[in-house]
Amino acid sequence: MKIGSTGRPTSTAPIRKNTASTAANAAAAYGGVSAPRQIEDTTSIMGIPEAELTPKVKEAIMTLMEEVDRLRKSVEGVNQRLAEAEKLADQDPLLPIYNRRAFVRELTRAQAAVERYGNSSSLIYIDLNGFKGVNDNYGHQAGDFVLTEFSKRLVKSVRESDVVGRLGGDEFGLILTNTSSEQAATLAARLPQELERDPIFWEGNKLEVGLAYGIVPVEPDQHPEQALTEADSKMYKQKQAIKDSR
Repeated sequence: MKIGSTGRPTSTAPIRKNTASTAANAAAAYGGVSAPRQIEDTTSIMGIPEAELTPKVKEAIMTLMEEVDRLRKSVEGVNQRLAEAEKLADQDPLLPIYNRRAFVRELTRAQAAVERYGNSSSLIYIDLNGFKGVNDNYGHQAGDFVLTEFSKRLVKSVRESDVVGRLGGDEFGLILTNTSSEQAATLAARLPQELERDPIFWEGNKLEVGLAYGIVPVEPDQHPEQALTEADSKMYKQKQAIKDSR
């Protein structure tokens, strides 16, 4: 049986116009019954021509296809919720950057990359100066605004491949991939300069906020928390030097 016939003859012999003779030949060939109907409908379900399906089989197939579609949408919904849950688990509850747990995980990955490829990466530990005064003078809402604004500036100051995280309170961390300590120091030195040039304002009031930082290279054989402690120690020394110079 030919499905979806185009009407094109299947033989190179000329088409005869003697319809009576043709009908007679067809009747003889099929035992005296009329020639089978040529199916022109090419609609199909799962690759099977619809004309070849019984109503019950068609109904069963359609029900199965609907169920498969529902399952597909359900799986997509689950995957989306999992992605959102992972994002929430990694994100700081206040700021649109990594929390400490996720930051430490990314530091571990950076250490693995340094060990595998032999490249240089740097860790910067940052602490805001004057943050307590903002909270005391303007309230915690102003303090939250400072943290949010500063985190946005940090994100803008680094590359997509770098990592920005909040380590706690008014402390932040940067992981700069493929970056030497000297290069990291150049970037870090710009941050307080930018705060002076473009200060943070709250309800028309200029907030006196600065920062101190400490930089250490990312070492593959060092525990992440130890690296953070060393960077924190260097940051504290700079913070103390700033206080002593005033």
